[in-house]
Amino acid sequence: MTLTVLSVSYPLAKVLPSTAGGAEQVLATIDRALVLEGHRSLVLAPEGSRCHGLLIPAKVPLGMLDEAAKAHSRRIFKELLEHVLARYAVDVVHMHGLDFSEYMPDGDVPIVVSLHLPMSWYPAHALQPSGPNEKLVCVSRFQALTAPRSAHIACVIPNGVDLDGFGSPRKSGNYLLAMGRICPEKGLHFAIEAAEQAELNLIIAGTVYQYPEHRRYFDSEIAPRLNDRIRFIGPVGGERKRSLLAGAKCLLLPSLVHETSSLIAMESMAAGTPVVAWRNGALPELISDGQTGFLASSVDEMVQAIARLDEIDRQACRQEAGNKFDAREMVSGYLKLYERAARELAIPEFEAA
Repeated sequence: MTLTVLSVSYPLAKVLPSTAGGAEQVLATIDRALVLEGHRSLVLAPEGSRCHGLLIPAKVPLGMLDEAAKAHSRRIFKELLEHVLARYAVDVVHMHGLDFSEYMPDGDVPIVVSLHLPMSWYPAHALQPSGPNEKLVCVSRFQALTAPRSAHIACVIPNGVDLDGFGSPRKSGNYLLAMGRICPEKGLHFAIEAAEQAELNLIIAGTVYQYPEHRRYFDSEIAPRLNDRIRFIGPVGGERKRSLLAGAKCLLLPSLVHETSSLIAMESMAAGTPVVAWRNGALPELISDGQTGFLASSVDEMVQAIARLDEIDRQACRQEAGNKFDAREMVSGYLKLYERAARELAIPEFEAA
C-alpha cells in the first residue's frame, strides 16, 4: 500500500539536521524513511527547514517567540494545512506539535498525533480525540501510564534513532557532554555543577530558542559560568554530533521534567557512550543502571557516577542501542498505524444488488 503522508511540525521549530528538538528529529526520521520506502512524504514546517520529501514552508515570525508569535504561527499553519489538503490526496496527516489541537484540519482525513511531551503539558481537550479518524500515540510506556483516564491512546510506539551513522565505540576523551535544548527544564546548570565538582571539562551543545524564558535562563544560569573548562558550542548535527558523543566520557542528562523519551540518550549509547541522568520519567526505561550508565537523584550522586564510568563497557552501550533503539522499529510501527488509519476510513465497496 503506497501512502501519501503529510507530517506537520511544531510551528516554531525548524526541522534541521542540527535540531535540538526530539519531535523534529522523529519527524525527520519518518520523512526520510517514507521516501526511501517509496511512499510520498509532505512536510509542513517553518521556512528554512530541510527534508527528503516535499517541504511545505511556512513563513512564521522570527525574533522573540512570545505569545503573539505563537498565535500568529498557529493561524499560518491552519491556513497552509487546509490548502495542502485541498491540493493533494493525503492519506494520513501526522501531527507532532505540542499545540496540534489549535490547527487541526477539518474534514475526515485520518490523523495520527505523536504526543512527544509530558501529558500535563497538553490541554485536557487535546487528549480527547474529536472522532474515530484521530489516533493519539504515546512514545514510551511511562508516558502512557501517566495519561489521564479520559485520554484515548491508540498505541505506544517507542522512539528510535538512525544507527547507521554510528561506528564502533572508541576510547573516550577528557570531557563530559550535555546536549539539547537550552532551557530551564533541562537543568543544564546541574551539569555544570557536576562537572565543576568532578574537575572535568564540560561541552554544552544545543540551541537557545528565542522564547523569553529560555533566553533569560541562558543569560543568567549558563553564560556567566562559561570559561576554558565549561564551553558552549551551539547547535550541532550530523557527523560532528556523532563525533562529540563518541568522544565524551559520558552524556549528562539532569532534566527536571519527567522525560517521555530521550533521543540524545539513545544516540549517546549508539556511540558507545554511557549516560548519567536523573532518575525520572522514561529515563529508567532507556538506561540500564550500572550497565549503560547511571541514574542519579542529586548532583552529588551524579559526581559519584562520573567517578565510576570506567566500570561501563562502551561496547555494551552500543549493543544495547542496537537491540532497543533502532529507528526502523519506530518507522515500522508508524507505517502499520498509517495503513490501519487509512483502511478504517476507506469507503467500503458494496456488492451490486
